[in-house]
Amino acid sequence: MNTIVDIKILPSELNLEEVILQKARKQAKLGISHVQGYRILKRSIDARQRQAVYRLRIELFDKEVPKNPPPGFTPALQKKALQVIIVGAGPAGYFAALRCIENGLQPIIIDRGKDVQSRRRDLKAIQQDGIVNPDSNYCFGEGGAGTYSDGKLYTRSHKRGRISDILQILVDHGAKTDILIDAHPHIGSNKLPKIIAQIRESILNHGGQILFESKVVDFITKDDSIKGVRFIVNDEEKEMVADAVILATGHSARDIFQLCHQHHLAMNSKPFALGIRIEHPQRLIDEIQYNQSEREENLPASSYSVACQVKGAGVFSFCMCPGGLIVPAATSPEEIVVNGMSLSKRDSPFANSGIVAEVSTEYLEQKGYTGLFAGVEFQQKVESDFYKFGDGTQKAPAQKLTDFIEGNVTSTAMESSYIPGLVSAPVHELLPIDITQKIRKASFEFDRKLKGFLTDEAHVIGVESRTSSPIKIHRNKETYMSPSLSALFPCGEGAGYAGGILSAAIDGRNVADAVAQFLE
Repeated sequence: MNTIVDIKILPSELNLEEVILQKARKQAKLGISHVQGYRILKRSIDARQRQAVYRLRIELFDKEVPKNPPPGFTPALQKKALQVIIVGAGPAGYFAALRCIENGLQPIIIDRGKDVQSRRRDLKAIQQDGIVNPDSNYCFGEGGAGTYSDGKLYTRSHKRGRISDILQILVDHGAKTDILIDAHPHIGSNKLPKIIAQIRESILNHGGQILFESKVVDFITKDDSIKGVRFIVNDEEKEMVADAVILATGHSARDIFQLCHQHHLAMNSKPFALGIRIEHPQRLIDEIQYNQSEREENLPASSYSVACQVKGAGVFSFCMCPGGLIVPAATSPEEIVVNGMSLSKRDSPFANSGIVAEVSTEYLEQKGYTGLFAGVEFQQKVESDFYKFGDGTQKAPAQKLTDFIEGNVTSTAMESSYIPGLVSAPVHELLPIDITQKIRKASFEFDRKLKGFLTDEAHVIGVESRTSSPIKIHRNKETYMSPSLSALFPCGEGAGYAGGILSAAIDGRNVADAVAQFLE
């Protein structure tokens, strides 16, 4: 009979299997002869006390330890299948495609961007030359925004689907098995592209098609039903028809929002959040979180999560990247947008996180932004203001946190992970004043929770504006289908139904199941 126990170990004991087994046996009150092996079910760090520890959930076996679980991706037998167009090759689109194959459907993915390898050249152009390719950047291209902005695998969307299924599929395609047990799993932007490429091969090897550098410009409709899409490839317009269309384009595809509006799809403006990236020395965050002047070898770069209410609006950390980098995430020329990423080792000397304030639809109306595209227009205005303050490149306006609080322009040099470079600026004036005030007040609250958070060693860099989609594309709760256009299935973060890699992947699978049911 198997026994499950919870134990804690010191960081120095993390790789000592005998110590772990001994503590687990002691906790379970089992002798050596009653335990044939063990496996770790869950692993997390507890830094609430002065000594940081690992907490492990252990399953002890009285018989032989079972073999590895079966693959997460189990394709159906190949046959002449109904075809499903998937617009977007991000996590929602790719996991929808895998699920379509499992359901005996043929996915045809159309993406405006390039494959993961080819994207690198355009990312280099943004970083080093300030050149933004509107169709290939940190947001657009194979794998979506998460591929080159951290690869964190954490979500609160546990009720939407089995997270373990998504993690197992990632492991089947090359991710380390650690993601199956870590409380906050992470792959890293240097590892994730190879995994995405392997997922692409699975899709192609099982009858799917993928068209890169193909930009959808219109829907083909008849009798209130979508029949296919029109797209531009090599300056030539083409058409493709299918039995259903999944729309999984991400939160920055503003032209797709316009296209949906032109076809009278039911949509509404929705809340999102906007603010800045704050960057600390990683050693400082380690000292705050681990109570150590020098981080122990088996402890990872520490992270944090903070939130509070200021004048009825939430202010919170977003996409925190320990040992990470800040990257330029603009999708059009003449705008500045920043985001965060981490490599797998998380060994940068900096830690960064979005610190953002809630932007409600009521707030937008107070600012004079109304209608469906209120949030989009507000985003564009702030992103343009940050760009105009600079020198025409992707250098980002920045300020020491203490100067941001006091309303001073920083006069000394600021070290940063942001490769395009920083330009000293009155960030407190470039942001809408009430968002500045909320972040200022929240910073004092965060400093009470994390002693040392408010320091002149920290910098604020802007603008962090693409936290989530500012628009929701309506769909039926049971069928996942648009109420305005039959056979069209809005999906993922861009449609307003996800907020990261895992939740988008889960939504992609759910939508693919709904498509299969629709096509029965």
